[in-house]
Amino acid sequence: MGYKVTNVASVGAKPEVRLPRGVVTATWFVSMSSKERRTFWACFYAWTLDAMSVQIYVVVMPTLIALWGMSKGQAGTLGTSALLVSSLGGWLAGMLSDRYGRVRVLRWTIIWFATFTFLSGLTHSYGQLLVTRSLQGLGFGGEWAAGAVLISEVISKEKRGRAAGSVASGWAVGYGAAVLLYSLVFSLASPEHAWRILFFLGLAPAVIVLWICRNLEEPAVYLKMKEDRLSLKLSSNLLEIFQPPLLRVTIVSSLLAAGALGGNYTILTWLPTYLKLGRNLSVLNTGGYLGVNIFGSFLGYVLSAHLCDWIGRRRTFVMTASCAAATVAVYTLAPLNSFAVLLLGFPLGFFQSGIISGMSATFAELFPTRVRGTGQGFAYNTGRGVGSAMPAVVGYAAGAGAMGLGQVIGICAICSYAVVLVATALLPETRGKALEPNV
Repeated sequence: MGYKVTNVASVGAKPEVRLPRGVVTATWFVSMSSKERRTFWACFYAWTLDAMSVQIYVVVMPTLIALWGMSKGQAGTLGTSALLVSSLGGWLAGMLSDRYGRVRVLRWTIIWFATFTFLSGLTHSYGQLLVTRSLQGLGFGGEWAAGAVLISEVISKEKRGRAAGSVASGWAVGYGAAVLLYSLVFSLASPEHAWRILFFLGLAPAVIVLWICRNLEEPAVYLKMKEDRLSLKLSSNLLEIFQPPLLRVTIVSSLLAAGALGGNYTILTWLPTYLKLGRNLSVLNTGGYLGVNIFGSFLGYVLSAHLCDWIGRRRTFVMTASCAAATVAVYTLAPLNSFAVLLLGFPLGFFQSGIISGMSATFAELFPTRVRGTGQGFAYNTGRGVGSAMPAVVGYAAGAGAMGLGQVIGICAICSYAVVLVATALLPETRGKALEPNV
């Protein structure tokens, strides 16, 4: 069979050799240009650092509950605070990335959240940690907004879903790094010092990621849009996402993010505490159980990213959300022995992350280039702000004593995934959509 060369849709991208389907499946990463690969790895490592910094708090939460005498409600609020403020950070970073560039804002946000991760290790009270965690959230949300737009605009339309979803798998890698460091540091140091050491360790990887980002270039489609708007003397209208015809897209995509992230954050925030306090596992056993969950999460990101390009965005959302709801129901509401809990951790992680995998590519395809950062940053991070209420709801509901922690986790997660199905029904299919300058 002969091969032919076709033009990709992304502005400025080089011609791509179209191979037989089986070969394309196996070589999509290898076939990327050097610019695409540099951007891929920079965003992947940024996601990894992002996740590690945020999840460090999650794994030390049981220790802080014991050391500081915090209630479950306060612990949940600390988990929610960074996520809630990140909604503002994501929107601001999205607007800034439309004005000043995706790459520049990505660097700013990495410096910001790494700094406040480090400062969290210097806190001595619930109130102090609440401040540093909240400020960390500004950079946490901003990094996603800038990075998600960057990777979606640089990668060609044929590979966008796989590339963006595989970048998102960096979250599972960062979470795994946090759990690994937790097991190591808590085995070597007393709990009184170990939790501080973990926060301090969050600063070192930031230097490495910033070094990787030093040679990144702005997407060609973004530069073309800026050039065209400058020549036409057009001013920016960052409120365009709240006006027809984009208003409906903004609302529905925010709803999708709220459901997906509400379920995700419920499990990410409370699973370590549930395993340690609800299942009475030791530090090492908790790390092992989380390891199974995180491995499933990693594969969920990667495989669902491929599904987004193969069967479409909407079908992938429906499949992963339905399976996530069913899995979490069995995991938290059924009477399971410890071995069953261990095994079910894999599909639990797989499906909860599989929903997230296709979101950045889908949102990029829904918004025009001139407000893509603003729209994508607002929708995802508004959903994150709404979804971030779930960890606090779980904490206070479990603290009330009417239901056990596992039951509350299950009910909140299932309700969140139902929202995903509603939002998906209202969104168009965007697989294969070209990203144009859209002045």
